[in-house]
Amino acid sequence: MPEPARRTEPAWFEPYPDALPEDLPDTAPGPEARYETREALALSFVAGLQRLPPRQRAVLVLRDVLGFRTAEVADLLDSNGVSANSALQRARTTLDDQRSVRDRDRTPLPRSPRERRLVGRFVDALENSDIDGLVALMTEDAWLTMPPEPLEYQGHAAIAGFYPTLPWWGGQALRLVPPRERPARVRLLPP
Repeated sequence: MPEPARRTEPAWFEPYPDALPEDLPDTAPGPEARYETREALALSFVAGLQRLPPRQRAVLVLRDVLGFRTAEVADLLDSNGVSANSALQRARTTLDDQRSVRDRDRTPLPRSPRERRLVGRFVDALENSDIDGLVALMTEDAWLTMPPEPLEYQGHAAIAGFYPTLPWWGGQALRLVPPRERPARVRLLPP
């Protein structure tokens, strides 16, 4: 095997219980993490606002942030409802256009056609032992981990060097089968 980027403690998996014990620690983000997330969103929003013309900025803040109705915004800006709605649409379009393509295309929506195509490309590459196809689906800073193995590989070259060392790679045909979706639980209540 090629030398990994780093070694970690092995992860051990066990069956996941249907109900969690009450004494498990809370892993929800703490106040600091929530604050940092809120702060990052606020900064992103302010940066976007600075790129808008004053009228579009005012309409966007009044409508989308403060929740004013169109008629109220039109009155405040000495305008009419059509003009206010038009400025709001232009502001939203401008903000949407300013997002980088990378941010927009980073993660497809669950169960979307784009997600299905991406998963299909991944399955085809894995089943056909296509290292180039597999690596093409990854970002340059991708990390490969395979718990419980404590090895981690970072980047296209390291990941491409790892796959051929696997005993099942390139030999017998590999077939991936999609899992069934877990059915919704039904709780029967006494009459």
